[in-house]
Amino acid sequence: MKPDGERSLKVLIVDGESDFLEWAVNQVRGLGVEVYAEGTADRAYRVFCEVQPDLVLTELNLTPFSGQELLVKIRTHTPNALVIVYSAFGTTQSVIETMKLGAFDFVRKEQLPFNLKVVVEAALKVRMDLMKASAPRPQLTVEQHSDEMVGRSDAMQQVFKLVGRVAASDVPVLITGESGTGKELVARAIHRYSQRSNKAFLAINCAAIPEQLLESELFGHEKGAFTGAHSQRIGRFEQCDEGTLFLDEIGEMPLALQSKLLRVLQHGEFSRVGGSQTIRVDVRIVAATNKQLEQEVAEKRFREDLFYRLNVVRIHLPPLRQRVEDIPLLAEYFLQRISARRLQPPLKLSEEAVRMLEGYSWPGNVRELENTLERAVVLATSDVLLAKDIPLGELGGEGVAMRRRLEEIAEQILRVIPEESAVMPVLEAVLSARVLQITSGDEGKAAQRLGIEKSALRAALRRERV
Repeated sequence: MKPDGERSLKVLIVDGESDFLEWAVNQVRGLGVEVYAEGTADRAYRVFCEVQPDLVLTELNLTPFSGQELLVKIRTHTPNALVIVYSAFGTTQSVIETMKLGAFDFVRKEQLPFNLKVVVEAALKVRMDLMKASAPRPQLTVEQHSDEMVGRSDAMQQVFKLVGRVAASDVPVLITGESGTGKELVARAIHRYSQRSNKAFLAINCAAIPEQLLESELFGHEKGAFTGAHSQRIGRFEQCDEGTLFLDEIGEMPLALQSKLLRVLQHGEFSRVGGSQTIRVDVRIVAATNKQLEQEVAEKRFREDLFYRLNVVRIHLPPLRQRVEDIPLLAEYFLQRISARRLQPPLKLSEEAVRMLEGYSWPGNVRELENTLERAVVLATSDVLLAKDIPLGELGGEGVAMRRRLEEIAEQILRVIPEESAVMPVLEAVLSARVLQITSGDEGKAAQRLGIEKSALRAALRRERV
C-alpha cells in the first residue's frame, strides 16, 4: 500500500505480549507496508521519533508507562499522528479519555483477530487523505473523572467514542433513544469531559413543566411579569453561563418557546419574561428526545430551523434489548451501587438469574433493570439472587422462558410467511382455527382464550376459509 505510488507506508505495533505481537506483524505486513514492532512504551516512542510511522497500533496496558501516555507523547511530538489503541480490559472511562486525547480509534483486543486488516486499511486510507490535504488532527488533553456509563457492546463502544470526540467542542449535541436508555448520563459525560467541566451542568425536563412556567424556568422573569411573580427570578440559562444546559424531552417544548431557544442558539442572547434588557450568555446545549424529530418537523410540531441547529452531532442510544451482552455487566454494576448505598456487601446473581435477565425484553431499558434489581435486593433473603427472586414486568420471572420461546416461534413464522404477504391476517386466521378446534367448536370459549370478541373470531375464521 503506497500513497500515489510513492514510499511504502509505515506501521508501528506496540504490545508486551510477544506471541500476539508476532501474529499482528505478520498480518499487517501482508498489506504491503513496512512494519516496526516493540514490546515496551519507551522503546516504541524512540522508534516513533526515528522513523515517523504513518500509523501506530498500541496496547493500552504497557510498561514502563501506559499506551495512553504513549499516545500523549506521540501526539505532543506529532499532533496529526494516527494512533489506534486497543485493550482487552478497556473501561468506559479509558475509552472516552483515549478518544479525547485524539486517538484515531479504540478497539477491543478480542476483535482484532477478525478485523485487524480492515482496521489498519481504514486508518491508512485516512493517512493518505491527510497527506493529500495536509489536515492535522487537533491535540487534546485528558481529565480524570469517574463515569457511570457501562457497556461492552459494540453499540456502546461507539457511543463512548462519540462522547470522547465531541466533548472538546462546543457544538450542540442531540441524544436520541427510548426512555430509560441513559440519555442524561451521556449528557453529563459530555460535560464532564469538556472544557466547561468546572462550570455548571443543569438539566431540565421540558415535558415535566407546564407550558406557562417553562419559559420562566429557562429564561427567568422580572418582578411583576405575571401574577405571582413577586420577585425577580434568574433562569437556567443565566445560572449555567459558561456551562452546559441539558434539555431533556426537547420534542415536548411548545412552538412559541422554540423560537426563543433558536435565538439563544443563534445569537447567545435573550430577555427575561416581562423584561426588556438583552442578556448574553455562553451556554452549550445538549438536548435529548425519544421522539422522531424529523417526523415532528414534517407535521409542523417542531421548528425545522431549530432541529438543524440542535442536530449538529447526534448520539443514538440503543435499547437494552439490542445490547444483551451489556446486561450482566450492568446488573453487576447496579448491585454493587445499590449494596453500597444500603451499606451491605454486594449480592451475587446466579447463572439462572443472569440467563433470565438476558432473556427479558426490558421495555423500560436500563432504568427498569436498575429498579428491578433494587426491588430484588430489598426482598432478598440470601447473598445470592435466584431467578425466582427477581420480579420481571407483568409476566414475572416464570414468564421470561415463555417470552423467549414466543420470540423463537415469531422468527420461524416470519421465515415461513412470504415477505409480500401481511403477517397478522394469516396468523390470526390460523391461530383462531386452531383454538376453535381445541375448544371443540365453542366460539365463546375460543374467543375468550384468544382475548377477542366473537365477531373478530368469526372474521378471522372467514379469512382462514378463503
